[in-house]
Amino acid sequence: MTMHKTPPLDPKAPLVADTRTLSRSPGSQKEWSNTTSFAERLGRDMIAIPSGASVEVRVTLTAVSEGILVTGTVTAPVHGECVRCLKAIEDTLSVEVSELFAFEDSTTAETTDADEVMRLQGDLLDLEPVVRDALVFGMPGAPVCRADCPGLCAECGEPWDTLPSDHDHEIVDPRWSALKKLL
Repeated sequence: MTMHKTPPLDPKAPLVADTRTLSRSPGSQKEWSNTTSFAERLGRDMIAIPSGASVEVRVTLTAVSEGILVTGTVTAPVHGECVRCLKAIEDTLSVEVSELFAFEDSTTAETTDADEVMRLQGDLLDLEPVVRDALVFGMPGAPVCRADCPGLCAECGEPWDTLPSDHDHEIVDPRWSALKKLL
């Protein structure tokens, strides 16, 4: 077990929850919510949460024998491009979160490495890594504008949705072009 010294948490930070009013008795609960934003774009190449966009966090903090269990929902707008037709996508991403924050003096904290489980710092818990991970991992790897998007015509690059149903390209194999001249 390796101990890493982490900087103290700022109790006024938007994603730091204070658990002082939550009893450590297993089953005690407290609702916690906040709306914040990230200074940088958060996501993948084809889809992301724009910098400065509102990220809404609504969670329940539940005391358990080894720490505080955080469960709830994180919601944010996402902007990107469809991987099939390159049409702009503007949607809302809503992901579930569930994370255990171990008490500093718990068996879990004493028997796990620092990167295996989240830990409370005194009565404070930092939700930022949980929120970031949930949002990024919740984004589709290949976003589409709709499930049945037909994509682009491989020959002319136009979206199939804008082309007539009889759209076709006559493709002549160059090896047979001399025979075409005979017709």
